[in-house]
Amino acid sequence: MTLTDVARLAGVSVATASKALNARGEVAPDTRLRVLQAANQLSFQPNVLARGLISGRTRTIGLLTDELGGRFSIPILLGAENALGNEQMSVLLCDARGDAIRRQHYIRTLLARQVDGFIILGDSNDLRPSLSRDIPVPVVYVYGQSTDPGDLSVLADDEGGARLAMEHLVGLRRRHIAHITGPQSYRAARDRVTGLQAVLAEAGLSLVGGEPLYGEWSQRWGRHAARMLITAHPEIDAIFCGNDQIAAGAAQALQEHGCRIPDDVAVIGYDNWEEMAADCRPPLTTVDLNLEQLGATAVMHLFSALDGTPSSGVIRQPCRLVVRESTGPLPQQA
Repeated sequence: MTLTDVARLAGVSVATASKALNARGEVAPDTRLRVLQAANQLSFQPNVLARGLISGRTRTIGLLTDELGGRFSIPILLGAENALGNEQMSVLLCDARGDAIRRQHYIRTLLARQVDGFIILGDSNDLRPSLSRDIPVPVVYVYGQSTDPGDLSVLADDEGGARLAMEHLVGLRRRHIAHITGPQSYRAARDRVTGLQAVLAEAGLSLVGGEPLYGEWSQRWGRHAARMLITAHPEIDAIFCGNDQIAAGAAQALQEHGCRIPDDVAVIGYDNWEEMAADCRPPLTTVDLNLEQLGATAVMHLFSALDGTPSSGVIRQPCRLVVRESTGPLPQQA
């Protein structure tokens, strides 16, 4: 079936049928409906290549990642894909697997496919080298900040997320709070420390032990660090952990030591990894990074760039607190 067939069935000109199918504003609503009904009745599919030649766009976006199988990547990709699908855009997904040669190959391949723009997905919410000089179409970086301030990067707000966690603990009247986190080399870990220290300062409190305990992003480290804390500082009444794995390990060590959670010690994690946080005993209060929304936000800004209004700099997407049993209910007012 062709556009001429659709126009004939709808009783309009070919030009009017084309405008109606392309959502042009100069077509009356009843006429547009008639054309759409005719197209549906005839199972008409527009020629995407022809539309691309006319508009100068392919309605296709290249999505380049370094860690397709990561638990942070998948939700971001889902959010981006949903946002693109809502606008009837297609996605070409490439996984460079952290290899620079593979990455350049995929950039050339996607450009040869004439994608309208790129979304570059990082793997650690940290700094990454800019690729924009090799890409002549709009680019948005997500979950990884470009080293070029002229690029646009959409990140999770780790400092703000840590503030949410600490404000929750302070609101529960916890006064002896410790922090166990991953390697200090991770900017996310350092940003979270900045946020928690700000809340402690506002509340007139200090961190148990004086400094955060930096280590690994693992349950093993969480168990080891919690044992050290409870032995050296028995007065501890809350532990804010840098991720849910650390928190699960810390909770296990505290319970083995005879501590009740949250009665004696409240525990809070980070990331809201459902498989870890919800299955922990007790289930973990944690900070959700809103990863799907992160992907959707990146797409929204890419659309703006495609429409001629690009942005630059860094956008930090707010996190949200998910309250579960590991911190207990809010205290009753006296």
